[in-house]
Amino acid sequence: MTNRIAFVGAGKMVSAIVKSLLNSNLFNEKEITCCSANDGTSDILSKSTGIQKKENILDLLSSNPDALVLGCKPQQINDLPNEIRQLTGGTLILSIMAGIPLSRLSESFPKARNIVRSMPNTPGQIGSGITAFLFAKEPKEDDRSLIEGILGSLGVVKEVAVELDIDRVTAISGSGPAYIFEFTCALQEAGKAIGLSEEHSNEFAKQTVIGAAKLMENSSFSPEELRNQVTSPNGTTQAALESLSANKFRNIISEAAKSAKSRSIELSNA
Repeated sequence: MTNRIAFVGAGKMVSAIVKSLLNSNLFNEKEITCCSANDGTSDILSKSTGIQKKENILDLLSSNPDALVLGCKPQQINDLPNEIRQLTGGTLILSIMAGIPLSRLSESFPKARNIVRSMPNTPGQIGSGITAFLFAKEPKEDDRSLIEGILGSLGVVKEVAVELDIDRVTAISGSGPAYIFEFTCALQEAGKAIGLSEEHSNEFAKQTVIGAAKLMENSSFSPEELRNQVTSPNGTTQAALESLSANKFRNIISEAAKSAKSRSIELSNA
């Protein structure tokens, strides 16, 4: 693959993509360029990887990249110069920004050969993420392969059928890691509440979540089957699960996901 690729933004997610693309030899450092706000992130990424760095997006686009990845903060799309409408003619646009719909991207890049909206998640920083994506129009196979290669650097990739699925995915995988982190915090607090030291409570809670996730990843059983395997009749786990059920644990998670989905739609329509 010899496509040239440019990144707007140089934060954690962009850095993860760049490093993975280089490690997998999909691109070499001379084929990748980045720019960022005046926060030093593009300098750090350029120095650590050897990729090219430009001072601003107009300089970035002057090399006519085949693909442009929007990895900046969502609100920064409003600050992009009008000249990009001309400079991105024929370019494939990939957005990894949350809450920016295809209609808004199409307004900013009317001459792009295609536009892709995606929703990665933070585990992508270590190659263990899952990303949903959607093309604005039916893509050429080369473009589909390019997008799958770029986003695949973060982990699993799944193409969705309609844009509303991006908002739905945002509520599950996009925001989901925070639910897991919050559950881990709750488990840590529970350990301290029943008498464990803070050190032991934190260590046992964190490793339990990590171990359970790895078991789930490497098992052919569903999460429900794995839950049943650890639940002995009238045992300690059953007592705990009955308490979770009585307190409507699944309903709490469902309502949280609905709130995240609603907020994603609200941001997309803003």
